[in-house]
Amino acid sequence: MAISVDTFFLNPQFQGTLQSQIQQMIAEGILSGRFRKGEKLPSTRKLARHLGVSRITVTLAYTELLANDYLTSRGRSGYFVSENAPEPPQFTPLEHKEDSVEWTRAIGRRFTGGDTPSKPQDWAKFRFPFIYGQTDPTLFDHANWRLCAIQALGQKDFTSLTTDYYDQDDPRLIEFIVRHTLPRRGIIARPEEILITLGAQNALWMTSQILLTQRRMASIEDPCYHGLRDILTQSRCHVAPLPVDRDGLPPNTIPPQTDVIFTTPSHQCPTTATMPMERRKALLARARELDALIVEDDYEFEMSFLRAPSPALKSLDTDGRVIYIGSFSKSIFPGLRLGYLVGSESFIREARALRASVLRHPPGHTMRTAAYFLSLGHYDALIRRIRKSLKERREVMEGAIHQHGLEIAGQGAHGGSSFWMRAPEGTDTEKLAQRLQAKGVLIEPGKPFFHGTGRFRNYYRLAYSSIPTERIPQGIAHIAETIAK
Repeated sequence: MAISVDTFFLNPQFQGTLQSQIQQMIAEGILSGRFRKGEKLPSTRKLARHLGVSRITVTLAYTELLANDYLTSRGRSGYFVSENAPEPPQFTPLEHKEDSVEWTRAIGRRFTGGDTPSKPQDWAKFRFPFIYGQTDPTLFDHANWRLCAIQALGQKDFTSLTTDYYDQDDPRLIEFIVRHTLPRRGIIARPEEILITLGAQNALWMTSQILLTQRRMASIEDPCYHGLRDILTQSRCHVAPLPVDRDGLPPNTIPPQTDVIFTTPSHQCPTTATMPMERRKALLARARELDALIVEDDYEFEMSFLRAPSPALKSLDTDGRVIYIGSFSKSIFPGLRLGYLVGSESFIREARALRASVLRHPPGHTMRTAAYFLSLGHYDALIRRIRKSLKERREVMEGAIHQHGLEIAGQGAHGGSSFWMRAPEGTDTEKLAQRLQAKGVLIEPGKPFFHGTGRFRNYYRLAYSSIPTERIPQGIAHIAETIAK
């Protein structure tokens, strides 16, 4: 029996080569039981013509499946599903039944109900995606990242790929952070003072777990990164939200009971304010006076294209009371999930033990691929390309915003990738976002960034990292028109 060529079709959203997609289609058909042993596949010529690809692409896919014993070749007769192909599981699915467990009583702690907003998974389909933190595929260096991944899969890197690091990290990645990344922020650290994390979010979570208890107090910026507030809520510590001004967090407002201060001095989230040097020194002095620790989230320092970034707060710290958080997920791509913690060895020792008990260590292949991408100079080239593009987009966006009479509440003195916007009083930007989405425009409502019940509803964030320059003016025009209605 022959498998119909109409069974096969290409998915335009597939992330990978045409050859790998064809391999996956056939393997999934066999594993699901749709393609059975002995059934004949379409000829390479026929399938290539049907899919609109080259014949060699189909031939290579068939050859790979042949090598893995999914297929077999019978002389001039063509390709067939192998008799040795994996067997699909034999079981009868159970009928769906309602749980007898009373989950409202069984769940001891709840992690739902936070303020973290959801973003459409299909954001790239929208014509005007003014959303923060996504990668522009036209800027990313796919070719060199792929080469680094292949290099990390090589035989000489077999140990780094397969070993259980337990509580340790890839030494190549740590070396690059020590010798190149941190000195750019004015930070000198030893390998023992650095820990690789699964992004900045994971670093914030570990920090809160180690430093805070139900009896301790955390001072945070208001507005602030909503993910941090959710983490602190889960830790059950006392939280003191402190309103920020045009220079960021005012040190004189930090209450005397504070144990840990969370701050984003280089690019305040979400207002993009940059803390001046004098205030940074005042913040360190206030922390010393209270014997409090400071957690510095330096999430976007690479995106400084208007002027050189200010020195990190950690670089000014002479007491060892600043814990520094950095991330490659913002500058390379968010799905990478690689960040790092820098702090005193006593703190990093505890963070290392906590990470080992939860997830041991980040994937070895991911760390080694990133280490090659960084050390071979591809990362610096990528950052230069991104900065150039962001500068151009920012200029176009700022001009369009002024042209249409929209109000900028914060735009970052050093650059960044977003504008913090203020709509007229009485505007609910959550409802505004819903109306705009119907027009193909995505914005980020500001309410989740604020603390408490009486939150501001008329703020919103517009990012320009993922939208092509030529679409910005029309997208801003749609926003202005919708607000005016």
